[in-house]
Amino acid sequence: MTTIASHQGILYVVATPIGNLGDMVPRAVETLQTVALIAAEDTRHSSRLLSHFDIKTPCIAYHDHSDEQRTTQLVGRLLAGESIALISDAGTPLVSDPGYRLVRSARQAGVQVVPIPGACAMIAALSAAGLPSDRFAFEGFLPAKQVARCTQLESLAGDSRTLIFYEAPHRILETLQDMAQVFGPEREVVMARELTKTFETIKGDKVGELAQWVASDTNQQRGEIVLLVHGAPKPENEAMTPEQMRVMRILLEELPVKQAAALGAKLTGLKKNFLYDWALQQGE
Repeated sequence: MTTIASHQGILYVVATPIGNLGDMVPRAVETLQTVALIAAEDTRHSSRLLSHFDIKTPCIAYHDHSDEQRTTQLVGRLLAGESIALISDAGTPLVSDPGYRLVRSARQAGVQVVPIPGACAMIAALSAAGLPSDRFAFEGFLPAKQVARCTQLESLAGDSRTLIFYEAPHRILETLQDMAQVFGPEREVVMARELTKTFETIKGDKVGELAQWVASDTNQQRGEIVLLVHGAPKPENEAMTPEQMRVMRILLEELPVKQAAALGAKLTGLKKNFLYDWALQQGE
């Protein structure tokens, strides 16, 4: 294990508000005021936040397109004894935001990394959605192209966990329509839009109905959006013989789950959806 030298700086991963500036925690303000440098996803975007809290700490841009030289430069300053705060445009850094490379490089160099918790859009949405929250999966942004998006949705169709996605406003209607096609129009979906902001909206419905509602109101196609999808219903207790299980395990060794379930249904006579869900449970 790498020993952290006392003279090294600390990398603080600081969550910032997702809309309402009143959600900024005091520890985050104090940290941003006292570090030597703030690495921000967009320095211009963060200037309003920093000005509001009278934070005059120098800023440097650090985002998805920053090259390895910038990462090395920041780690070098940490090793030299300067503490740095990492912030994104909103919410918790690294949750569909930049920062992974810097945090990983800092830890590999033996630098202490300290999280300063605060706002996170997906957790805020989950807390108010009324969907099962004991098990959930964060999938981030779906692919922009429809074919790739539907392929990814199909791979998640049998997942019994609550699924959480971020989506851009100009794609929200297409995504809901694709979800209705892949998951079925009866699947429950909650759309959380503009959380903590003036036009905050949290709307849950069958995905087919929700798509129609969004299509009829262009105001719902604006702002930051979190989509939460109720997990697939767990399969009914359907008896599998040892031989049927053996066949499925052999197929799963050679094929993706979806293909194994389709071929297994032909070989065993069991329903494809049941076999798909059974196969997913084997991997848990």
